[in-house]
Amino acid sequence: MLHCLFEFWPQAGVIDTVYARCFMAFFTALVLALCLGGRLIECLHRHQKKGQPIRENGPQTHLLTKKGTPTMGGILILGSALAAILLCADLANPLVWVAVAVLAVYGFVGAVDDYTKVTKQTANAMTAKMKLLLQFVTALAAVLVISYEMPAETRFVLTFPYFADLSLDLLWFYVPFAMVVIAGASNAVNLSDGLDGLASGLMIIALPVFMLIACICGTDWAADFYVMPVPRAAEVAVTCAAVIGGCLGFLWFNAAPAKVFMGDTGSLALGAYLGTVAVMLKHEILLAIVGFVFVAEALSVMIQVYWFRHTGGRRFFKMAPLHHHFEQCGWPETRVVIRFWIVGIILAVIGLLAIRGR
Repeated sequence: MLHCLFEFWPQAGVIDTVYARCFMAFFTALVLALCLGGRLIECLHRHQKKGQPIRENGPQTHLLTKKGTPTMGGILILGSALAAILLCADLANPLVWVAVAVLAVYGFVGAVDDYTKVTKQTANAMTAKMKLLLQFVTALAAVLVISYEMPAETRFVLTFPYFADLSLDLLWFYVPFAMVVIAGASNAVNLSDGLDGLASGLMIIALPVFMLIACICGTDWAADFYVMPVPRAAEVAVTCAAVIGGCLGFLWFNAAPAKVFMGDTGSLALGAYLGTVAVMLKHEILLAIVGFVFVAEALSVMIQVYWFRHTGGRRFFKMAPLHHHFEQCGWPETRVVIRFWIVGIILAVIGLLAIRGR
């Protein structure tokens, strides 16, 4: 919106840049989240008398420390981020609308799931098949639009970080691959959302890497770095800045002891958005590196289920997802969160090494 208004202001050249609008989007989302967070929590408390249902087969301490805490706090992240995107981003850019649609649709799916959990006081609401169907249908629509906006010669290309001239044209196999990236990232972040501040903190760490890549590959700077040029991708950086600001504002209320949980409303949408950004920027493999904590959380659940079924009920981990395993090992919740953040920071730095000047 501001981008359109700046077109009628000849002196707006300094302000109407991607970098300036990233700055504005970040602080717009942050201020909105901080200002509205308290009121949203009060509203959620009024409508959720018992708060989010706590898994009985999870850590027993959570039944005492987290009982009664409201969920659906992801509304705060998505609301503030979407408002900042619509205000600061170039709305003539199709990639911006793909980001908005993914956040909105996945957030809606998560909200329906959270609402059912709260009203029926059950930890299992929407069936896994229904949730996956909605996730993959949305991912398909997003991938098709993104692919249509890409140049024909790079439309279905998979790039490999750290190797400047190495890429693979997957042809139409790229579409299901990208769908798995988006839906897989959505569920991986969802599984990571089990401790106060864990998922939101890891998103704040991972997204700046892709924001920087968007600023490079979507501008003339791509020629100076080992990054594939992606037309109009610079505007993706503005959406990243908005989501980072929303997550940071939410973390103010979600830090231990949490006053609100993001729930599936936030975790499904944030994970899908992260996967979508990776697809937009042609850095799907880099996502697995920068977001390896999310990958490890998802893998721990798959390993646990496989091991349980094929060993007569034995467990590979003390508890899954992985963060609960370390809790069962005696680590306090805050220690698990901070150490996972530290690992996330290390992975983000490793990811930044993929951006090398020529």
